[in-house]
Amino acid sequence: MSVHSLALITPEQYLEAERKAEYKSEYYQGVVYAMAGGSPVHSLIAMNLGGELRQALKKRRCFVYSSDLRLRVTPAGLYTYPDIQVLCGEPLFADDQKDTLTNPTVVVEILSKSTEARDRGFKFSQYRKIESLQECFLVSQLEPRVERYLRQPGDQWLLTESTGLDGSFRSESLACSIPLAEVYDKVEFAPETTPL
Repeated sequence: MSVHSLALITPEQYLEAERKAEYKSEYYQGVVYAMAGGSPVHSLIAMNLGGELRQALKKRRCFVYSSDLRLRVTPAGLYTYPDIQVLCGEPLFADDQKDTLTNPTVVVEILSKSTEARDRGFKFSQYRKIESLQECFLVSQLEPRVERYLRQPGDQWLLTESTGLDGSFRSESLACSIPLAEVYDKVEFAPETTPL
């Protein structure tokens, strides 16, 4: 991710430009950052997981959104595009354009070498500011592993890790379980190497 513009702009200026842009950018406190494209593995995992969530939530008033839908964390803070957002209930949008969600129940980020540190650190710290957010999932591309962060009383977050293709992970806020074999269907992992 690189700085797209050094001149500080308002959220309204960002949204106006972003709605006309041919590529996606993030916004944080006046600065716009161009977003890198995803890999085939990243896209495959996102589609697999999005499909499983949609199927699990099909009969409930829950919406599964792809990375095409923008998320506003705070009005003057972060605007970004999570890999997947799930909302159970009535969607609240930043304005009448209805292209910037403000109240997800769950956010999913699929980790890559270039974004993992930012997803784990900065973005997760920002996501925790969203009052409606109940869970955040970090999904590995390198191995079958999903980390779930579940909001606890007092704004504490409980980590649960699920690993292996024979495992599954549970979403408490969505009341469903997803097999990791389905999340990683058709994903080919690099052979394991043993450190010397």
